[in-house]
Amino acid sequence: MRRFRILILAACTALSLTACGRKQTPETAAQTETEQKAIDLALWTYPVGEWGNKSTVSNLISEFHRQYPEYHVSVECLDYISGDEKVAQAAEDGTLPDLVLEGPERLVADWGERGMMVDLSDLWESEAAGKIYEPVRDACRYSSGAYYEFPLCMTTHCMVINRDLFEKAGALDCIDEENRTWTTDDFVRAVKALKEYGQENVGIVYCAGQGGDQGTRALVTNLCGGVFTDEAHTEYLFDSPENIEALELLRDLDGISFDGNAQSADEIERFTKGELAMAFCWNVSVEIAQIVNNPDLDFDMLPMAFPSKDGKPTLQGGIWGLGIFDNGDEEKLKAAKDFIRFFTEDDKNYAKAVLASSYWPVREMPELYANDVLMKEYSVFTQYLGDYYQVTPGWADARTAWWNMLQKIGDGADIPQAVKEFNDSANAAAQAVEN
Repeated sequence: MRRFRILILAACTALSLTACGRKQTPETAAQTETEQKAIDLALWTYPVGEWGNKSTVSNLISEFHRQYPEYHVSVECLDYISGDEKVAQAAEDGTLPDLVLEGPERLVADWGERGMMVDLSDLWESEAAGKIYEPVRDACRYSSGAYYEFPLCMTTHCMVINRDLFEKAGALDCIDEENRTWTTDDFVRAVKALKEYGQENVGIVYCAGQGGDQGTRALVTNLCGGVFTDEAHTEYLFDSPENIEALELLRDLDGISFDGNAQSADEIERFTKGELAMAFCWNVSVEIAQIVNNPDLDFDMLPMAFPSKDGKPTLQGGIWGLGIFDNGDEEKLKAAKDFIRFFTEDDKNYAKAVLASSYWPVREMPELYANDVLMKEYSVFTQYLGDYYQVTPGWADARTAWWNMLQKIGDGADIPQAVKEFNDSANAAAQAVEN
């Protein structure tokens, strides 16, 4: 804004000089009016690393303002508990922001699917866009061919264990600490060892809402070799013997409980307090946030892949980027696209945007975290990255049906029937979109 104020001051000076003897022409008057007029943009961000910190985002935006003094960007940081409700209410009230930072499951498979987003295909014609990894490109594109997201960063989600507790319980032999993997049998052995040691609550299957549901999905599908959708992302295939077996294992395993009153944030809090021996909603950004916000943490947090039948996990990826809500204002649309270009086309600005996320870039930048010990530790999980199926049609309804299913199972429902109801509901939503 400093440059903007200087421009206004210069314009005022020019006006005073004119008053002293030089007549202002219509052309100069129009130019002055343009210089004084600011285009207001609203940016809402979900908590993607420090992009969920208003101070950090404001600092990033200040650099954008220096290059584009005619734009003014306001920021509002959302959370995963109330954020979706806020967006839904804004859509109903006609007060949606111009820009939003989130992932394809919302930008593409939810809001894009419902016609709320602007097609960003023109932004994908840049040289920088040509360097983006192909799976990331695919995840940002809707089935119609429209791009509803321009990506900034990506990660691989994992889980975490309290290594100190595992060591005290004699359960460290249940994990491959070097590769951060373990089998389903090892997972069961570890839970039993921790329970016998006296750890009453080893882990919880949180299901009070959809926040962090990538953790519970990965836990269930990995345990017995199940899948969630087909490879083409056209239908849900969760109703399988493998997934039913995994859910039965979890419900029967003493030390693991289904908690219909807890969301992922509650699980993380309980883990960092030492109340749980493991958490299923985790990644490098979560660890950084916990270290910063909990300076009294006094145990070793060891990130792990999810246990799998053969010890070869398939982890879920996370992709986050910028989208533009279709508010029908061409002037603001141009400004919003300039904002996206500013943070994605120039390597220096892009690096700052990625570093703020505490995730990895979506194009090759090997030097970005060359000296970062923590990022190097988490890079082990990239080799286990699986399919990004969160763009399957009907995804928003499927997410709701997922945590509703887990609640029913936790309350004692018949597991095969609950799984069938989930699968039927998710596929009905997918078919409704296709038709």
